[in-house]
Amino acid sequence: MPVITVSRQMASYGDEVASAVAQRLGWERIDRDRLLFRFLSGLASRQEMHMLKESPKFYLTESAANGVFIEYIDQALHDFTGEQPAVMVGFGSQMIFADDEDAIHVRIVAPRDIRIVRLKKQYRITDAEADQVLKKADRKQRRFVRTIFGIDLTNPAHYSLVLNTAECSVDECVAAVTAMLKERETLLQLKKQTEDTEVIDNISDYPVLKNQAEIEFAKILDMYQIDWKYEPKTFPIEWDAEGNITSAFSPDFYLTKFDTYIELTTMNQRYVSAKNKKVKKLHELYPDINIKVVYKRDFHSLAERFNMNKGE
Repeated sequence: MPVITVSRQMASYGDEVASAVAQRLGWERIDRDRLLFRFLSGLASRQEMHMLKESPKFYLTESAANGVFIEYIDQALHDFTGEQPAVMVGFGSQMIFADDEDAIHVRIVAPRDIRIVRLKKQYRITDAEADQVLKKADRKQRRFVRTIFGIDLTNPAHYSLVLNTAECSVDECVAAVTAMLKERETLLQLKKQTEDTEVIDNISDYPVLKNQAEIEFAKILDMYQIDWKYEPKTFPIEWDAEGNITSAFSPDFYLTKFDTYIELTTMNQRYVSAKNKKVKKLHELYPDINIKVVYKRDFHSLAERFNMNKGE
């Protein structure tokens, strides 16, 4: 069943977004308190429950009856969501469900000054007091997830979607999350249909080569029984000031046994100079890559040389 995990900064409206998403979808919303009550109440002692609320390290210890707490929780949550979908709030749940392809991981954030204003209004406290509350909450959240899962929860790489509530309303956040869920479900359904359907492949394994020289070279390699791949890799070689790739180089052939790329060229000096320039840049940027520029007249001699080395 699908799962939506929601990681949130204090005063980012993350709880409001999670509740609204759960309500719209008709799913159960599970936060840390509900998780402990639902899955460990009656299994953990009163002292263990107290420690679980106070110490992230305690989740890495063994209980009297259920093994390591976090491992038990991980399994219990997967068993639960195997039967029904859920919105998981906090608790590093983005890591518990990190390998689940139908899980969507959302991070709700807001700038510090906006969160301070929200806290001041909510608790009727000063700027300095609100700042201290945020510092403590942010520190505790990061320490909790880092201690149990060994990751930095602020790293956007852990999330499918990061939403800033300084720019998006709660309703807009809910719309974005549910739209992603709908698209994800569609893609997974198509994937399942593809996997369940027997596919008849009428396409030849032989690649479509671009010109006569490449066709001839491929035939020569086959004649000498030299394994090859056609344009298996593209190497970026130039970038603009903003970091966008402006030029890339795809050598024509890769001789797998010899870990060598081959770029074919004509006798036209203009083309030779351009290819030599690309090869030079490739050597500078990727010094471990072996590549040769080859004229058509050298096809047979090159193939013979590699063929003689084939048994080494």
